[in-house]
Order: sequence, then C-alpha cells, then structure tokens
Amino acid sequence: MSPTLARRSFALAGAAALAAVAFSAPSFAQLVREPAAVQAGTYKVEPNHTRVLFAVNHMGFSTWYGNFTHASGGLTLDPAKPEASSLSVTVPTASVETTNTVLDGELKSADWLDAAKYPTVSFKSSKVTLTGPGQADVAGELTLHGVTKPVVLHAKFNGAGVNPLDKAYTVGFEVSGKIKRSDFGVTKYVPLIGDDVDMIISAAFEKQAG
Repeated sequence: MSPTLARRSFALAGAAALAAVAFSAPSFAQLVREPAAVQAGTYKVEPNHTRVLFAVNHMGFSTWYGNFTHASGGLTLDPAKPEASSLSVTVPTASVETTNTVLDGELKSADWLDAAKYPTVSFKSSKVTLTGPGQADVAGELTLHGVTKPVVLHAKFNGAGVNPLDKAYTVGFEVSGKIKRSDFGVTKYVPLIGDDVDMIISAAFEKQAG
C-alpha cells in the first residue's frame, strides 16, 4: 500500500470511529432555564448527584472543607405557585467526609457530630419566599446533633429537563446558607476552629410518576 493510500485509509478509519462515538454517546440535556416552564409534581432526591458541602475557618490560617452524601428526601413543586413548594432532605451523619480519614473519624465521634447517637442531619422547609428570577429564600428547620433550629437557605434554580443518561425528568438547584455550629451543641475547639459554618447544597431531584 502506498503512503498516500495508507494515510487516506487511516483518516477514513478515524472518521468512522468518531462517527461511532457521536452516534453512541447520549446527547446533551435540553435544559429549561425558565422556572415557570418546569413540570409540576412530586420529586425525589437523586442521591448520586446531590451533595452537602460545608466550610469552616481553621485557626485563621485556612478554610477547611468537607461534605455529606447519600441524601434522601423530596420536593413538591408547582411553578404556578412556587411559594407553596415544600422540601425535605436528610443525610446520614456518618457520610461526613473530608480529605483526611483521621479527621473523618473524629467528626463522627461523640466530640463532634456523634453519628452513633444522631445518625441523621435533616432539613424541612416551612416557607418559600421568591427573591428574584429563579431565586428564593427557603425557611425551615434544621436538625443537627439532636438540636432543631430555624434556618433560612438561599436557593437558585439551575435548570430542568430530561437526563439523557437515565431518561428521568430532573430539576436542579444550588442552595447556600450559614449556621453557627455552637447553636447545635457542636462546640469542640470553638473559637480556635470557626463557629460559623458555610453550606452549599448542590441538589438534583427526579420527578416521580403520578
């Protein structure tokens, strides 16, 4: 085979391979960005892509980050009456994770979150107040370390549409808030380790049949 023919054969083979990938790969999700166009109904937390992140000041030198996973819960949503929406989310306390396995064990211990005694952290909404296009304040009760306190979370609508992988109609939000851990009885090393805890919840919900 001549060099020219070989190059052409190689190019054709490459093009065929790219075409095969293009036809086999799922297409991008067609997202709805307008909250009013979201499908009304009952949604369930999609745990594989929902994460509760937290950040605390570490002795003034740095910010330390961690997260909770394996969330469960639900969302009732009606874009025609967004103020009537309701939300409940629960995460296992023992799912707490940082980049340090020793610290992970400490956080689960009785000195900190006491996962054995208080196996879950939960939030249940009581009021939704629209604050702008695709944004709302969600007031509710947070239960952490056996203590329940009112908190307000700030929710931003990301988008909604059919997930091209599992074909489930999905809606997503970015949620943020701040608490003082001492309010919930988690006082270890305050104020050496920050009392203020910043939270970011990346939340995905899948629409349920019926």
